[in-house]
Amino acid sequence: MHKYKIWLSPPHLSGHEINYIREALDQNWISPYGENVDAFENQLEKYFGANVALVNSGTSAIHLSLILSGIGPGDEVIVPSMNFAGCINPIMYQRATPLFIDSENETLNMDPALAEELIENRIKAGKKPKAMIAVDIFGIPCRISDLAAIADKYDIQLIEDAADAIGSTVNGKPCGSFGKMGIMSFNGNKVITTSGGGALISNDKNLIERATYLSNQAREIKPYYIHKEVGYNYMMSNILAGLGRGQFTALENRVVRRRQIYETYKQELQGIECLEFINDLEGSCSNRWLSVVLIHANKKQVSRDDIFYNLEKNEIESRPVWNPMHLQPAYSEYPYFGGNNAETIFKNGLCLPSGTSMTDNELQFVIEKVKELF
Repeated sequence: MHKYKIWLSPPHLSGHEINYIREALDQNWISPYGENVDAFENQLEKYFGANVALVNSGTSAIHLSLILSGIGPGDEVIVPSMNFAGCINPIMYQRATPLFIDSENETLNMDPALAEELIENRIKAGKKPKAMIAVDIFGIPCRISDLAAIADKYDIQLIEDAADAIGSTVNGKPCGSFGKMGIMSFNGNKVITTSGGGALISNDKNLIERATYLSNQAREIKPYYIHKEVGYNYMMSNILAGLGRGQFTALENRVVRRRQIYETYKQELQGIECLEFINDLEGSCSNRWLSVVLIHANKKQVSRDDIFYNLEKNEIESRPVWNPMHLQPAYSEYPYFGGNNAETIFKNGLCLPSGTSMTDNELQFVIEKVKELF
């Protein structure tokens, strides 16, 4: 057993962060304004080739995207069930209705065929969904081209939740830049982090300007406080933006290392027939934020939970994949469309340690503790 814990996806500092943070402290710019905010937004705008508004979380970015899409009480939003609650709660904030879609097996993401079938069924019932949130779970790009074509065909707003997918691409284009709006998360466990933070991305500059306005309490530009509508306290601080500036310098290296970790798991464990890894689709490149493995029925009768608890016993953090949203008590009353793929993925899916600060020896130790059960 290791003398310390191997974490699932801990923060990994580049060494440059302290310079930007110290600069902000020296200048006394610790509010949601300052050079770091502007510079980090500029870095992201060059990377995405789009306009960017920094916010305090990915959830805030999704909430703003729904507001900017005109989502309100009674509106329907298509969303994958294999998902994180932070994607669903903003729909609840708007008193809208989530329509949960099952997964397809090749990417674990939303099944486009089921999404289109649902749209046609809802149109026949006289209620067309107003928006669709496409999610790139665990950094694995969804079938975004198919989903974008469907959204365009039925005139539905497309939002890309790329919270996990900074550094992932489809045909060379960054995930998060495909929908009318895209969102990023810089939570503490992401490929790059601002501790807590996120970003809203759009080619429409007017949308981003309005997002910035709403995120600053909808405060009018006056020498005194005037508020013509309800706003939100969603801005990112200059301190955290400095952390992001330093982290961004290491993005390319972090993605390379996470992909190396994933490939090592795949190569070292490929002899165990019941283990399945999720390959990139043609044209897609996952950042492998988390290395996901599916544990199918096997002669040894080793389950997902057996591996999870054996790793835990050896001070190794792993995590089951998302428990589908349609099974969650908070959302169980809302419609679900599809079969049992998401449930099966949850039953069999495990996220293995993927942090870029993990050494090769630590990686081999994790692999050894998976192998020993077989």
